[in-house]
Amino acid sequence: MSPDIQDEIKASIAVKEATLKDEHLLSQLSDLIDACLSSLQQGGKIIFCGNGGSFADAQHLSAEFTSRFLFDRAPLPSLALGTNNSAISAIGNDYGYEFVFSRELQSIASEKDVFVGISTSGNSPNVIAAVEVATQMNVTTYVLTGQTGGKLKALCNCLCIPSPDTARIQECHILLGHILCGQVEKRYFKG
Repeated sequence: MSPDIQDEIKASIAVKEATLKDEHLLSQLSDLIDACLSSLQQGGKIIFCGNGGSFADAQHLSAEFTSRFLFDRAPLPSLALGTNNSAISAIGNDYGYEFVFSRELQSIASEKDVFVGISTSGNSPNVIAAVEVATQMNVTTYVLTGQTGGKLKALCNCLCIPSPDTARIQECHILLGHILCGQVEKRYFKG
């Protein structure tokens, strides 16, 4: 096996080990799980957004709720912002790309919901705008970010992956997202 391949795997493991040791981060994840469970029990929904790879992650995690994750069960209400191409085009044209998530969020969110933004840098203007709208609407808000949390760290609950490397951050976002989905699913349906 190529040493470069082994080094990539070792780097991924190292960030996951650092994540495992980060008690504050794990406590925040536990709080996010509790918030999502409470939201769903009260008739709310889980709303995700992100750009690029994080957009794919937002869709992936939302699908785990609406389809199934670990076992067959009823669907749970969740969606990823930005999946309506016509809305993205219209909002981007009429208001600017930085508002593509916030306008959609404003139209569908309620205080019962949980909003989860995903931004590896913590500086995505459209995720920041969505967080600001969610806060104004009293929507429980969390963001998955990288090491520094970027500008988002000052705005909401930020789960900061202990790495500056985009690939390692995204790998851990999916790890935390899968834990979120699995724990919510298990607790919602099995108590």
